[in-house]
Amino acid sequence: MNILVFAENQNGKFPKSALEAVSFAAAWAKSVGGSCTAITHGQIDASVLGNYGCNRVLHLASLAAADGEQITALVIAAAEKSAANTIVLSHDTTGKSAAPRIAVRWNAGIVSGATAIPHGTTVKKNVFSGKAIAHVNITSEKQVVTVLPNAYGVHATGAPCAVEAFEVSVPAARVVVKEVKLESAEGIPLPEADKVVSAGRGMKGPENWGIIEELAKELGAATACSRPVSDIGWRPHHEHVGQTGIAIRPNLYIAVGISGAIQHLAGVNGSQVIVVINKDPEAPFFKAADYGIVGDAFEVVPQLIAAAKAFNATK
Repeated sequence: MNILVFAENQNGKFPKSALEAVSFAAAWAKSVGGSCTAITHGQIDASVLGNYGCNRVLHLASLAAADGEQITALVIAAAEKSAANTIVLSHDTTGKSAAPRIAVRWNAGIVSGATAIPHGTTVKKNVFSGKAIAHVNITSEKQVVTVLPNAYGVHATGAPCAVEAFEVSVPAARVVVKEVKLESAEGIPLPEADKVVSAGRGMKGPENWGIIEELAKELGAATACSRPVSDIGWRPHHEHVGQTGIAIRPNLYIAVGISGAIQHLAGVNGSQVIVVINKDPEAPFFKAADYGIVGDAFEVVPQLIAAAKAFNATK
């Protein structure tokens, strides 16, 4: 099996999701005795992708930021060049846009949001907002798989590899992205953050957000919020996490003053560890929490900040 993996260039660097997709594809290829080729674009050191297990890198340096149509043309041409029968992308905004297009034009079966290396033709993924696991069998000759961010992880297993210049004609961009806001106040993109401190209406007003930002700063975390908070203008919409906002899967998610409606849980229940702070012991979020603190956020959070400062002082 020959696998082609798309590694997106975002502002001159590979995001965590891209490196995770490469790690996933390389491990999958190795498990079946195949090869893994990466395709990327723009001005970037493409050789570093070899660190994550791929055997070969194709690089279209002349293409900077690309839309879904351009990525579709680039990836299909690279698949033909590398004789791949499987294409892997990250299940992020870009992958969600390009993967269905690729599958239709390539006449391939598709599974979105894979969470583990496939066994044979069976791919494991989450369904029903993470409440169940499906095992999907692909019977088509060609296949497209997207990898759920933070499900497989980034694995540095090799060394930089040779990069081959790749030239292909792609269509002109039909969509021009003027601005993308995925970062918290700390400048950490929410989908990339390992730790997230999020808060809801329990904070009572935007003037009280200072302790949330301070805790996030001490933990090296991104900040986020629930939908009601962004809807009433306490926090910007690009901090809204949940089913209708940004879906995240950090290693640590701290929810302060958030009741835990099903729509919010759907966007954060992939977190490795969930800590809930709420003064209502009946808050639904406690059922999904790994650790829960029943208490007033204005008393609990300052104590966490003090503890984090004390710990950081020992480093």
